[in-house]
Amino acid sequence: MKTGLRRRGLRATLAFVAAGAATLAVAGGSALAATQASSQAAAGCVSKASSPARVGNKAGIVSAVPASAACQAANRSSQALSGKAGDTANGTPPLLFHGGPVMGTKLTGPVVVTPIFWNPTGHPMDAAYKSIITQYLNDVAKASDRSSNVFSILTEYYGIDGKVRYHVKLGTPIEDTNALPASGCTLTTADAAGIYADLSGYDACLDDNQVIAETNSVVSANGLPIDYSHIYVLFLPKHVESCFFAGSTLTKANACTINHEPSAAYCAYHSQAPNSTIYANMPYPIYNSKAGFTCADNFKGGFPVIETPNGNTDADVEISPTSHEINESITDPDTVTGWYDSSGFENGDECAYIYGATQGTPGQLYNQVINHHHYMTQEEFSNRSFFQSGGGCLQSR
Repeated sequence: MKTGLRRRGLRATLAFVAAGAATLAVAGGSALAATQASSQAAAGCVSKASSPARVGNKAGIVSAVPASAACQAANRSSQALSGKAGDTANGTPPLLFHGGPVMGTKLTGPVVVTPIFWNPTGHPMDAAYKSIITQYLNDVAKASDRSSNVFSILTEYYGIDGKVRYHVKLGTPIEDTNALPASGCTLTTADAAGIYADLSGYDACLDDNQVIAETNSVVSANGLPIDYSHIYVLFLPKHVESCFFAGSTLTKANACTINHEPSAAYCAYHSQAPNSTIYANMPYPIYNSKAGFTCADNFKGGFPVIETPNGNTDADVEISPTSHEINESITDPDTVTGWYDSSGFENGDECAYIYGATQGTPGQLYNQVINHHHYMTQEEFSNRSFFQSGGGCLQSR
């Protein structure tokens, strides 16, 4: 379904957590109070700096997750206390419908998710990293119409174009070898080291307009459609910083991937470009960073170590925010007229870094079995669960 909708918002979703718990009264008030008290304690380790949920046409701006033992302990306690049918959400649910279209309806057809792996000369991308992410997207597609993973929760949402169906297809993965453009945002000397676990840092910085330009360049070069049936997921190479705006990264007025500056903010986001391309920006995952923040599951999720069910830390860390962004693109593709709560939280934001029950061996724990493969992804939000129990974050329908 072609659309004339222009880009009116930018969902900056860390696959991250913001402070706040549901205020709706539910049965078992004492248990709810205990859970909320623990959530508030955990919220103290959430933000590097206070950030509004929305600024101009940008939304869901939440600070990166601190990598601290206190944060880990607080959130292990918070998740352990949840006794509801559905874990307690981060925002101010329920999700509210804002009158626009969604993806994956009978009218739009299946959601085609196309991964774009940008690995130009000088910025190689590990083959195993690409293979595991592609396997995950293929598994999600093969499991379409089943009720055994987080994508099945999408089916309770709808838009002016109909009800969402869990019917996903994997688009042909694209190897993007285009050269990086000149940095749009300013790379600082401090951020040239100590960003990644191996102590390396950034050597380039791209702003959102450059992310859009590259996505559209690849889409155009491959003759791909721009409509409400297609999501283009751009995976950036390692050593490339990403920011919302061009120019300085030394101010809180900008928001960037994890760095040593006041602008450190996010791990991923999705949006709709001015020409209506629905895209997600997936920077290379950061964990065990000297910057003191992380995109991994262990600190905010309360796990002793990063869980790697596929034996590849980079890929296993990246899969959860990938799930987050695709789910949000489906329920709020233009970032303005879809589903989000009174604080601007979408279905992924509500449950960021909330995993629920796990299986397997410590260090390789998983909470999703999709097409016989194991993954650790955050839960997704269900309005139905929230209204029934005060919970809302589920692993499946």
